[in-house]
Amino acid sequence: MTSSTPRFRPAELQGLAEDLLRAAGLDAEKAATTAELLVEADLLGHTTHGLALLAPYLEEIRAGRLAKTGAPEVLAEAPATALWDGRYLPGLWLTAEAIDAACARAARLGTAAIAIRRSGHIGCLAVFARRATARGQVVLVASSDPSVATVAPHGGRTAVFTPDPIAVGLPTPGEPILVDISASITTNAMSARLAREGRKGPGLWWIDAEGRPTDDPAVLDADPPGAILPVGGLDHGHKGTGLALVIEGLTQGLGGFGRVEAPTTWGAAVLVQAWDPALFAGLEAFTRQTGWLAERVRATPPRPGVEAVRVPGDQAAARRRTALAEGLALAPGILEALEREARAAGLSLPEPLPG
Repeated sequence: MTSSTPRFRPAELQGLAEDLLRAAGLDAEKAATTAELLVEADLLGHTTHGLALLAPYLEEIRAGRLAKTGAPEVLAEAPATALWDGRYLPGLWLTAEAIDAACARAARLGTAAIAIRRSGHIGCLAVFARRATARGQVVLVASSDPSVATVAPHGGRTAVFTPDPIAVGLPTPGEPILVDISASITTNAMSARLAREGRKGPGLWWIDAEGRPTDDPAVLDADPPGAILPVGGLDHGHKGTGLALVIEGLTQGLGGFGRVEAPTTWGAAVLVQAWDPALFAGLEAFTRQTGWLAERVRATPPRPGVEAVRVPGDQAAARRRTALAEGLALAPGILEALEREARAAGLSLPEPLPG
């Protein structure tokens, strides 16, 4: 994005997204939460998992693969745990509901976990971490999609896993620590964006169908397809494979629904776990430790070529502050997709900010 890229008021983009989702038939509450969290992802800089997902979500709604109304079915419940059947309801709304429910239980019990099977796609995990840290709670969110396989295990040449993201939010005296990573070197969405733009990756992030490493994401759409490498790549990819096994075990295993059932609908298996420091050593004691760690990381002398050492979440918080103050610039292609959807629904795009 350049200085000439138009910027928009985030609230107006959120309003457009909400209107488009409601026009497609989504319940008002689900549309509002989905729109809010898509824009929040863009504010944090996760441009492949923000409003870039709106058009695909609208297509899922129109095709009847994403439910418009209703609530998850509670399949199992205990004081500190629950299992929901998400019924392929919108995943951002479902996961936000699970965060709120887990945090409420953790405030009484110290910790709580909710597993969700058959959720719609849940977008950017960091937005859920912020939702919990704003309450002074610690949260872990993990997700996998048993209908898709694009990531090869270490040493293999065919895909077994999805990128399998996991996020942890840790409150501090200032901005929270937000660790949002995946078990693969890159994501499906970033691979698709690079391939669509005819660009290569900055390293050997993929393998072709013969298992040969490449910087070309187009191998994922070849016949036969290639795969994304696990985090650690050719050298230490056993660590990414281990992380993928943990995430798929926690999400699909605790949910009791996954690759064994061979689902075909784009969606997610989700685990949300919350902890309330108030029922351990206390929030002040917790943030005293995390605050010290964060400042120690920031104070580390940078190696040559590195401007400063950052804590995970620092850059996202800075981007968010800038976008709220100066307007939100969208990554290439997103505005055009929004314009097409708005025109089809008889709606107008918001006006860009001057200058």
